[in-house]
Amino acid sequence: MMNDRTLPPEALDEWSATLRKILELDDDLPIALILDLARDVATGVARPAAPVSAFAAGLAAGRAGGSPDDIRAAMSAVVSRAATWKVES
Repeated sequence: MMNDRTLPPEALDEWSATLRKILELDDDLPIALILDLARDVATGVARPAAPVSAFAAGLAAGRAGGSPDDIRAAMSAVVSRAATWKVES
């Protein structure tokens, strides 16, 4: 039984294919990396920080050239920082 907060894997595949098409992305989206980043930021920082962080990592990766290595580096930087995040007062 699905609810409004679940998405079957085939729907995620279809959605990512749609995104690649409308955004004119030739390469596959690194879904596993994106989901891992979102999970780590949501648990290490705050849930609302997850989509902002994913967008920021994608923006940084694109500005760096957009290669798979650029994507991994940007995502790794965000995940590493989320793992040590503490609100500074």
